[in-house]
Amino acid sequence: MTLNEHTVSQPRPAGGAPPAVGGSATSVEFDLEYARRVIQAEAEAIAAMVPIVNGAFAQAVALLYHCRGSCIVSGIGKAGIIGQKISATLASTGTPSHFLHPAEAVHGDLGRLRRDDIVIVLSYGGETDEIVRLINLVKQLQITLIALTSDGDSTLSRHSDVVLCMGRVNEACPLGVAPSVSTTCMLAVGDALAFTVMKARRFRVEDYVRFHPGGSLGVKLMTVAQSMMFRPGEKLPLAATDDSIRQMLEKTCAVKRHGAVMIVDARGRLAGIITDADLRRLLTGRGAAAFDLQAGAVMTADCKRIRADALACEATALFHKYRIDELPVVDADDRPVGLIDVQDIVTIKVVG
Repeated sequence: MTLNEHTVSQPRPAGGAPPAVGGSATSVEFDLEYARRVIQAEAEAIAAMVPIVNGAFAQAVALLYHCRGSCIVSGIGKAGIIGQKISATLASTGTPSHFLHPAEAVHGDLGRLRRDDIVIVLSYGGETDEIVRLINLVKQLQITLIALTSDGDSTLSRHSDVVLCMGRVNEACPLGVAPSVSTTCMLAVGDALAFTVMKARRFRVEDYVRFHPGGSLGVKLMTVAQSMMFRPGEKLPLAATDDSIRQMLEKTCAVKRHGAVMIVDARGRLAGIITDADLRRLLTGRGAAAFDLQAGAVMTADCKRIRADALACEATALFHKYRIDELPVVDADDRPVGLIDVQDIVTIKVVG
């Protein structure tokens, strides 16, 4: 047996009948070299798609970027399945989108379309009956149509406003007919469209998390600003370095739940922190005299801090590394904008 083949024993079905397909009654030989060629063929075909990023591609990107409605993606069969994935990618990266099945369009789903929408149709040949019928419906509504196809002279291409032509490709299946290379190329081109528009929109990590709040990826990408207990404009537990402990408590007693007070200097920049634990130790050691001490003399100076735009998992790492429970959140000028508590991280299940 060569490296290009692999034999696997195949048990007989109940009743003793031999396997119905391939090989002997007890084993099947798999052509692993052919499997490698399938992957290689699809990889080479994707690389060959680079020239499709041309003037027509730029026009398609501009249409999607400036679209005031939704991007409707459509296709039939395997191309339709790829279209559903492209639509999902667009929707999750800042471009409103949904999938329209061409056969269902004539049974009520045409009502999904609006004049300000843009329709992208995926069809390798561009001549499928359902696709041709959909073209007529889209053009009647005067909706902009983008085609992703292999034939620049097809019915789909002739009636589209923008044509992204992949050219002919050889499918990787043994019979050369099952969509494989062609659909892989469609997916790559669709991703290129979606991500180019995403980049032009300056779509941020925070935006991505907003569309993926329930997934593990969304949690990992959540920022400190999104997970801290305080929101912009809310009163923070702040005191000045020359405030007495009594004044500090008076200033912060009405502030929402917190386990620490951030101490700022005359310029409003973070100078240190006093935690509940610090205060308990101080009162135990000094008694009533502790209330007259200045916050600057009691605080932990040069305390750990984090920027609001940092990932929440970075805050988790600091909590674990330094065994602290509260972490001041500062802006680019080191001025406090919030406070994040270890319980906030536990609540959203961020793992460092």
